[in-house]
Amino acid sequence: MSISNDQEKKPTVIILLGAPGSGKGTLASELCKKKQLPHISTGDLFFENVRNKTELGMQARSFLDKGQLVPDDLVLDIVYDRISQPDCSRGYILDGIPKNIAQVHELEDYLRNKASVIAIKLNVSDDIAVQRLSGRTLCLKCNHVWNKELSAPKEPGKCDICGGELQQRSDDTPEAIKERLKVYHQQTMPLEKFYKEAQLLKEVDASKPPEQVLDAIMALI
Repeated sequence: MSISNDQEKKPTVIILLGAPGSGKGTLASELCKKKQLPHISTGDLFFENVRNKTELGMQARSFLDKGQLVPDDLVLDIVYDRISQPDCSRGYILDGIPKNIAQVHELEDYLRNKASVIAIKLNVSDDIAVQRLSGRTLCLKCNHVWNKELSAPKEPGKCDICGGELQQRSDDTPEAIKERLKVYHQQTMPLEKFYKEAQLLKEVDASKPPEQVLDAIMALI
């Protein structure tokens, strides 16, 4: 039927929802390899635009330098600029966007009739999240994140990629993590409700090993 053909031509947009410690970043990287789709991370986009001194990057920096949140419309403009690139023509994986219900509605309006959207929620208990994040370390040289629970380096304290020293982030203490999880749950509940009511939400048990979680996601998409 023509409707099915139209749907097949639409790019696939995979929105990953998951609390800190759910393994979202690790799974996004592996998923983009499996599906051969670009991984769009808002954190990476901010860094790239600021580093390259783009017009959007300079606008974002004016807020970041003051310790302020980047406004939703500017965040979305940066995302829209990225997903308009040729490598996103077949689809892409969104990580870190949308963050609030206002961004959900704006993104929904932008993607309506343009893409096939699926939101995947990575379920993990707060206890497991705290355990995982407490074991997370950051390379001081290349900024790669390692985790003794999900992606441990071959040699403790040393980055496999560049050989740099690994160090725990100051906000990865159990007390700080619990506060971040509290804020996350408050902010994302409306997002999950929206996608669930739209029949676009799929849920995966993210407490299992990364390979099993990735297989579960692949089965859904």
